[in-house]
Amino acid sequence: MATKIILQQEVTGLGSAGDVVDVKDGYARNYLIPRGDAIRWSRGAESQAESIKAARAARSVRDEAHAAEIKNKLESTTVNVKVRSGKDGRLYGAVTAADIAAAVTEGTGESIDKRTIALGNPIKGLGAHEVSVKLHDEVSAKVALNVVPA
Repeated sequence: MATKIILQQEVTGLGSAGDVVDVKDGYARNYLIPRGDAIRWSRGAESQAESIKAARAARSVRDEAHAAEIKNKLESTTVNVKVRSGKDGRLYGAVTAADIAAAVTEGTGESIDKRTIALGNPIKGLGAHEVSVKLHDEVSAKVALNVVPA
């Protein structure tokens, strides 16, 4: 049985924030809705979906050419992320996507959304690392990070 839901954030392979999609009932009830990735569709929630789409459009990159310009800027610089660490170089916790987004904004002047950063494995040590940032549907950039003690 299919359930109609509204995505509140991007779900890989399913859609972006504000999209109305049909999924299996169990997937919606047991996974998407409890995690806050989606809400059940209703006529009242349809207007909420429109406001989610409008907010996403305001945050997104204007077009593919602008995304390519940002990609060149991000890939040409190394971003320093300052974190608290112990004597042996181990971090207290891990570097989060929000930490990276703040460091990229500070280092390059380009504001990126933390939800567009793909970390892969958690960053738990000092030194050089690389993360991927999805700037546009067809454009993603590899950002060089240098994790340094604060």
